[in-house]
Amino acid sequence: MQTIEDLGAYTFPALLRNTVAKFGDRPALAFASGEPFAWTEFGERVASLRDRLWRLGVSAGDRVMIFSPSAPAWGVAYFAVVSLGAVAVPLLPDFSTKEACSCVTHSGAKAAIVHPRLREKIAGEADSALVTVLSAEDFALERGTETRSGSAPEVSVGEEDTASIIYTSGTTGRSKGVELSHKNLVFTAIGGQFFQRINKYDIGLSFLPMSHVYEFTIGFLMFLLNGASIYYLEKPPTVTTLLPALQRVRPTIILSVPIIMEKIYKNKVLPTFTSRPLTRALYAIAPFRVLLNRIAGRSLKRTFGGRVKFFGIGGAKVDPAVERFMKEARFPYAIGYGLTETSPLLAGSGPRITVPGTIGPAMPGVELRIDSPDPATGVGELVVRGPNVMKGYYRDAELTRATFTSDGWLRTGDLGSIDRKGRLSLKGRSKNMILGASGENIYPEDIEFVLNQHPFVAESLVVEGEGSSLVALVQLDEEKVAAEAERRGAAVSSVGERIGDAMNEAMIEMSRYVAYKSEEILDEIRFFVNENVGRISRIDRVELIERFEKTASQKIKRYLYTISGALGGHAQKKGADGK
Repeated sequence: MQTIEDLGAYTFPALLRNTVAKFGDRPALAFASGEPFAWTEFGERVASLRDRLWRLGVSAGDRVMIFSPSAPAWGVAYFAVVSLGAVAVPLLPDFSTKEACSCVTHSGAKAAIVHPRLREKIAGEADSALVTVLSAEDFALERGTETRSGSAPEVSVGEEDTASIIYTSGTTGRSKGVELSHKNLVFTAIGGQFFQRINKYDIGLSFLPMSHVYEFTIGFLMFLLNGASIYYLEKPPTVTTLLPALQRVRPTIILSVPIIMEKIYKNKVLPTFTSRPLTRALYAIAPFRVLLNRIAGRSLKRTFGGRVKFFGIGGAKVDPAVERFMKEARFPYAIGYGLTETSPLLAGSGPRITVPGTIGPAMPGVELRIDSPDPATGVGELVVRGPNVMKGYYRDAELTRATFTSDGWLRTGDLGSIDRKGRLSLKGRSKNMILGASGENIYPEDIEFVLNQHPFVAESLVVEGEGSSLVALVQLDEEKVAAEAERRGAAVSSVGERIGDAMNEAMIEMSRYVAYKSEEILDEIRFFVNENVGRISRIDRVELIERFEKTASQKIKRYLYTISGALGGHAQKKGADGK
């Protein structure tokens, strides 16, 4: 375990020097299909690119955009930029052309390291503003001229110097440039070891975007800090790319977002135990459910390569049923909570101390406080302070002031409570809370957890309708609905044969059935939810959504969805700008 005493300073140059000195011969980074180069070579690649950027005119304080999927070269690019005293501006690979160009313009970036697959997203005036452009694959020069010669001089980098401007694509709509210092990020990498120690023999498999601060700090910096190895997927994570990589790499540490485990539980585990009357009856009895979950847990560990000791989940709240399954299955999951604005980690728990329904204690050096707690429930807005809290929003002093309390605490916008043991529990976003007709606080996230337990619901969102009503927007699980339709269709076909017009009758009845079944399912979902929530949380109607728009951490972009019109209005998806 490395500490600030080992590094000497909370800066990226100090971090890299320590790693190369202590773990230089250890395997560092590779694609899942390849073999890793060592941390010494990582340092050499950083120095080479650093010199080249300097010769191309990049100086301390300049903003350099990194626009690429996760790869070994991504980390090299980042360290080369920040060791010059310049500022890295990582962009999420799924940013649209409009978002990417807006970030270039707002940040004032003069140079960019861009993957060829994403190059066309930088266009127009934003492209013209870039003096230097290099390929993120091999750092080949696409545009620019060397204005200097030789090697870059040593640059004195301070702990409070800005290392990154990270543009969020969040659930509230507006992308903001979060300005993070060297100390913000390196402090978090060191503090994260409180929840899970990493050693030089650990192996990680990375499939989240490195431009997301969660993956960057916990899934990259913590590994680099301790000389551990990281493998990257060469293609987006799907069953066909992820499963073979897990079996080849056999990682000890994995970082994920809740939706991955939720899909495994809902689409694989639960149907296994509920498809037959006997196992369904046994699964409803707690002792038998625990036993069956434990069996499933052993199989799940094998699926993940057989060596996983830490499966970190962050980016969104975990479905309680899924967390109960992981706990009973003895699967080594851990929960982390934080914001881009806090680099990101604020609180969490390691696999041995997880308590379902809670996040866990604060990271050392971080303070948590509940503002204006409800006297009955203890729930209020979570505010925080610590060395990992951002410098502010880049070029937006007004928004920065509004985000901090008068006594200097960052407003998270999350509602939660802290128990007597110091464990944080979250209730939802303060902006999402709905005020009931009688003044009650309604937390849509709680209703959504119930909605998502229905076998036909893939994902859901609860919004306020007309007259204080509650409307559930749901995306159905297409495979399960299709299977049900096919089952019904087979029965219809046999009837059709008996009346001598099998094909025609079957097709007509099938189309009627699918339309009918959709309405039936929506009524069934509404009944299911209202039977399992309190009176004030009952929904008035359910509407279908074809597919929800997501953030990088797979949270639904809530700001895009609303209910429009007078009574009887329907769900309406806003434009990308939230209008």
